Amino acid sequence: MATIAKYCPDVKVMVVDINPKQIARWNSDNLPIYEPGLDECVKTVRGKNLFFSTKIDEAIRECEIIFVSVNTPTKTYGVGAGRAADLKNWELAARNISKVANTNKIIVEKSTLPVRTAHSMRKVLNCNDRGIKFEVLSNPEFLAEGTAMDDLAKPDRVLIGGLTTPEGQKAVQKLVSVYAHWVAKENIITTNLWSSELSKLVANAFLAQRISSINSISELCEASGADVQEVSRAIGKDSRIGKRFLNASVGFGGSCFQKDILNLVYLCESFGLTEIAEYWDQVVKINDHQKLRFAQKMIKSMFNTIAGKKILLLGFAFKKDTGDTRETASVYVAKHLLAERAKVSVYDPKVEHEQIEMDFNYYKALTPGREFKECVTVETDPYEAVKGAHAIAIMTEWDEFRDYDYKKMYDAMAKPAFIFDGRLILDHKKLIEIGFNVYAIGKPYGVKYQNMDDLKSN
Repeated sequence: MATIAKYCPDVKVMVVDINPKQIARWNSDNLPIYEPGLDECVKTVRGKNLFFSTKIDEAIRECEIIFVSVNTPTKTYGVGAGRAADLKNWELAARNISKVANTNKIIVEKSTLPVRTAHSMRKVLNCNDRGIKFEVLSNPEFLAEGTAMDDLAKPDRVLIGGLTTPEGQKAVQKLVSVYAHWVAKENIITTNLWSSELSKLVANAFLAQRISSINSISELCEASGADVQEVSRAIGKDSRIGKRFLNASVGFGGSCFQKDILNLVYLCESFGLTEIAEYWDQVVKINDHQKLRFAQKMIKSMFNTIAGKKILLLGFAFKKDTGDTRETASVYVAKHLLAERAKVSVYDPKVEHEQIEMDFNYYKALTPGREFKECVTVETDPYEAVKGAHAIAIMTEWDEFRDYDYKKMYDAMAKPAFIFDGRLILDHKKLIEIGFNVYAIGKPYGVKYQNMDDLKSN
């Protein structure tokens, strides 16, 4: 919404929420989320044509176009639990809009939703006794956290789906005219509603599939003596494949990938497409396996016992340049370590203590019967945090982690000192020279045959 306000000075943009604390932070110098460039953008237009408020009903009545961006998490109860999207918030929003609106409105789906959700929402919206009509459009985001502001300013494409009726197409063109303020017309794609809704799920599924694919190969590399970064570079040079999303890691996280794939799996199951559902479900299973085997490698490397040993996790955000921790690999790896009675410390340059504690509780990662403060220490200084640690694990690819003085860290650690690079960002040769025992995703360290000379001599 801040981007729309920036590029459309003639358009009034109102952002409303039921949470007064969130709105207060949006109106302060301490925004509730971290995203490079967001702070500057918001401060440029806030109070001019961008306004944050808790007056939801007033905004509904005033605005012509209403973007609905409510949370649609994976269901944890009832039919479809663990797979289907929970649309409770979306329906509640639709019912409130239908009750409060006093003129015809265009409703825009921004949340990621299952195919044909718009059909259900139109029924809810248009079931009013005042003759008010609503057109529902699908306008999913294709941005990445960490580069979101650039993605919004220079999008590969903007996708808008609507009904093929005259009214539906008129609504589509209304939204096209907003984006046309800064996006070239050839980069604005219009489709029917169902194609737009499905395209968002499929886009995230394809991206996650690439990550799970290279992660599956990383395990083969470790076993065979190949180097996953060399393999990735080799196949990425193929123009048919390309190099993006081929960085092996401890696993993908974030709010979208897993949720959207599970949603896609449930959708396929609902249509009786069993084989298709199983295919996409495997992407999530490989991701879970990658996190588990990373933790198991840590345990095995440290003599099959980590009870009482201090382990420092560097990074808690699911990726660099964001404070988002949803489905972060860190919390899952920490859960396995805590199950073995390790002492876990966490340092992240952007994630706050409160968020880390909340995630450990939400994902049930704590040792049963023990409080957060008994299991986990949230650190504010990496050099203090590493004192007495038996191991360091790189969980997020923050740039600052590359530049640390690892000799200084090594000297402060218990010996033997271990480092586990789950993001492939460190200079492993230098770390080995310092004295670290090094393990890195997809690297052949410790493999009997690392090159052809080794093979010939045996």
